[in-house]
Amino acid sequence: MTACAIEPSAADEEDSAPGAGCTITVDGAYAARLAQQDGSCFPERWTLDGPEPYAVPLPGNQPEEPGTEVQPLGDGRVLIRRLVDGRHHFALLYPTGPGTGELPLGAVECPDEGAVLRLLPPAPGGVLAYALAVGPRSSAVWLVAGGAFGPERVAVVPGRCAGGVWLDRAGRMLALDRELGGRTKAVVVDLERGGEVSPLLQIAADSDDRLLLADPDSGLILVGSDAPSPGQERLGWGVLGSTLPVRFPESLRVPECPDCVVTPFAAQPGQVLVPESCGVALRIDGPLGSWVGVWRPRARRMCHLPAPEGWLTGAGVWTQDGVLRLPYATGEVPCGVAAVAVPWGETGEYGGPGDAGPGDPVRDGTAAGASGTPGEPAEPDPPGPVVARPVPLQQAPLARLVTN
Repeated sequence: MTACAIEPSAADEEDSAPGAGCTITVDGAYAARLAQQDGSCFPERWTLDGPEPYAVPLPGNQPEEPGTEVQPLGDGRVLIRRLVDGRHHFALLYPTGPGTGELPLGAVECPDEGAVLRLLPPAPGGVLAYALAVGPRSSAVWLVAGGAFGPERVAVVPGRCAGGVWLDRAGRMLALDRELGGRTKAVVVDLERGGEVSPLLQIAADSDDRLLLADPDSGLILVGSDAPSPGQERLGWGVLGSTLPVRFPESLRVPECPDCVVTPFAAQPGQVLVPESCGVALRIDGPLGSWVGVWRPRARRMCHLPAPEGWLTGAGVWTQDGVLRLPYATGEVPCGVAAVAVPWGETGEYGGPGDAGPGDPVRDGTAAGASGTPGEPAEPDPPGPVVARPVPLQQAPLARLVTN
């Protein structure tokens, strides 16, 4: 299972345009997106676990607004959030022969001026769905699908929260990036203990520390922090519940493209208790467009792969045997999935940004200009900052989730 959070940004707002991206269930069986045809927006469900992927349009009585959110559930229904007259209305969509069935779930009103509500990433199990309402002084987690009586507020967290990463397979432990007192720190919310909030990540007292991705099978986490470079966020990795420090290797940077933004979006499942072997897929946005990077701690280098044409940018899942599946849509193929066999080497040798970028073929071997030949051990990363371990400051209940 992979849990991933993406911080809202100008790039994300651009990606929220119709057809720009999609959301995939934790098990990779279904996806949903807001598609566009003839200038009209409509929800679309993709089935990904069959012999071939296929899409089912779920249009309503009228076109959807561009800001509408959709999310697939594990049974194939699609949750939709619409903003109407200041209230966020939720419903479940499902195909009914030639038409679309719709089951209203209720609405949530955010009375605070400037409050924002958005869906959280799909929860494990595919039965429940949550939303995060962010106000000026506090944030609320709402159960918006799967409850007994419509939307229900299940937690209130002091401070303004963003992100959203699931830390366990039960859908109990939710990590959020909380801004409080001028600093952003990741906290964990226990949804089975009345929304109890515990500290999760503090690398330095004066640093901003966000949790970007977590894989409960291996315990691998990826974080974003300015602790090693004040004023500039860097990617680092650690292990849930471990006494080992967070590390910020050079291999998680793209030095050839300093303006690139690197965002993790999927991790390889099934790597139980071996975080060093857990593959991570990263979205890389640069002046030439967006492409895919793959990385794992043991390899110590990033492999750069061209994204398929029409990639629903930032979406993808790993299979347990290490194949990265990237959904795409073009005029010729309205529903497609590109299966990428990642060229891992026994010694971690593989291509770099000089080998493949947007629209370039993938090559085998090391990066252009890199030292070493196949069969030789990869060069270790230069010494980098070593900082405090990524475990909750109060140790419980998160420490029980992963055994090291």
